[in-house]
Amino acid sequence: MASMRPSKSTKPEAAPKGASKATKPRKRATRARARRSGPLDAEHGVATFLSALKGKNDWYPALLDVVGRWVEAEETVDGELYRYLIGGEAFDWLRLAERLLEVAGDFVPVEEAERLLLFGLAPDGSSEEEFARMVGPEKHRAHLNFQYGIVVEEALLLAAESELNKVGALSGSSDALADVAAYERVYGRPFDELLGMYGAETGEPAGEKMSVAEMQAFTYWCSKYRFRMGEPARVASDTRKALALLSTMESSRARLGGLSLDGVKEIVVKG
Repeated sequence: MASMRPSKSTKPEAAPKGASKATKPRKRATRARARRSGPLDAEHGVATFLSALKGKNDWYPALLDVVGRWVEAEETVDGELYRYLIGGEAFDWLRLAERLLEVAGDFVPVEEAERLLLFGLAPDGSSEEEFARMVGPEKHRAHLNFQYGIVVEEALLLAAESELNKVGALSGSSDALADVAAYERVYGRPFDELLGMYGAETGEPAGEKMSVAEMQAFTYWCSKYRFRMGEPARVASDTRKALALLSTMESSRARLGGLSLDGVKEIVVKG
């Protein structure tokens, strides 16, 4: 994976009313040309993806080709931050997919784009091995860092929060801050203390109001802290707990992903 670097902001044209977020068209500020090979910055990455779509190539392989060659760690588009590389190591490839699909317009079916972004389901049903081959070993390794360092860690915190809520329900009390207390249950330190340690160690923003990207960076730091400071047996047990929860969630996600979007909405409404 070529080293990823920050890029300058671009200001695309507003999307038409009613356009889906996954496919709303955006116009680039400059007219970069498509590149058949080599690293891609943001402008050339978008141009290369659009060129492939206009050439009637299948959109998903074209998307993965650009993902594998993309070098920007983050960019700001129309005032919105897109951070793809968390903590310099964890690659949020679906955030990049979202960025690219937003310029695709009618070239990409809305339901296929939504299934990828909401459920992580490839439109062609391709395997993880095929994904790894398409994006390259370094990008795939960074993707795994994101999965284990952020997705698994979020699941572990969710499991701890659920346990705290159950304890509160059984005792007749309710802890309105179970999501905050979950940090001390998992890491042995209060949330505020962890946040202060994170800010002091990294110099990153660590206030009460954090963006999604900033919270992901904090979560990734917490995962490394847990592996560094935790007892090996406890670390392994907690990780298995998180993976079990994710497995349950994956089953539900796959079931929902096989439905139409209207069907998904019906299930969500019914609970």
